[in-house]
Amino acid sequence: MYLAHVGVVGGGPWGLSLAAAAARAGTKALIQSRRDLSSTLPAGVEQVGNMEELAQRARLLVLAVPSETAADVARQLGDHVDGRHLVVHAIRGLAGESLDPISRVVRRETPARRIGALSGPALAEELRDGKPCALICGSAYPEVNAALLAAFASPSLRIYETPDLIGLEWASALVGCLAIGVGYAQAVGVSAGLVATFISRSVEEASRIAAAAGGKERTLLGLAGYGDLLASVAQEARPEVVVGRAFARGLTAEQAVAEAKLRVEAIELIPRIAQWAAVRGVRIPIFKGLSKGMLAGRTAEDLVRELMAQPVQKLS
Repeated sequence: MYLAHVGVVGGGPWGLSLAAAAARAGTKALIQSRRDLSSTLPAGVEQVGNMEELAQRARLLVLAVPSETAADVARQLGDHVDGRHLVVHAIRGLAGESLDPISRVVRRETPARRIGALSGPALAEELRDGKPCALICGSAYPEVNAALLAAFASPSLRIYETPDLIGLEWASALVGCLAIGVGYAQAVGVSAGLVATFISRSVEEASRIAAAAGGKERTLLGLAGYGDLLASVAQEARPEVVVGRAFARGLTAEQAVAEAKLRVEAIELIPRIAQWAAVRGVRIPIFKGLSKGMLAGRTAEDLVRELMAQPVQKLS
């Protein structure tokens, strides 16, 4: 009923893992990358030579590239897609100083209109190895979510869906930032109760930010927000958590990323989101603390003391 092939753009760990998950679900998985992936291709995945071939052979296309290259990649893809294609991204970031959702970038740079996103608490290695895990797909077009479920859902991968695409994209970016805070808090020995407080208050703060961006607060209260952030408590290998622990030891951003071994969009996003929210009058004590405390290299004691001294707000 749906698409027989899925095409992934991007040969990094996340792109390869998504292609592996599709192949495991019985979908013909294609991947396009400028690198030779012959030694790392998962079983059942085929590398194609260029985007033209990818677009010719697959109508469901998934972008798995860094946010900073998303516009260029989408522009190149735009030469080969049309209204028949479904274009989805799996990027945990926002584009440019204006913090555009990647779906907006895809819409601007390609003729595709049926656009969506994939996000959630699954780690790249979990997807690659076929461990039981979950993702969320989001699109205003029901056929996009249906195609993603058909292409990726399997006994080892549960896919949940939402029509709130903007909320999902912002949730993904915001949770990535907050997961750094979780890693930091764990590394400095904050109690489990305070970690729980951080998670609950930060998700409420994130929901305000997402609502100001045009998403629905409710989206942050489900798997895309709470669920994703709660998972980070146990995901010691999650890149953002690794970065947070590195910051707690006094490492620089460059050293922290080297430990994570993957690009972490959230490091650059945190101060940009804090500035974006401040301009719009959104109250964001936690993001301010992350930006002006943790990223600025202040001591853990100072940062915890400042967050603990914030005025207590009524729970909504």
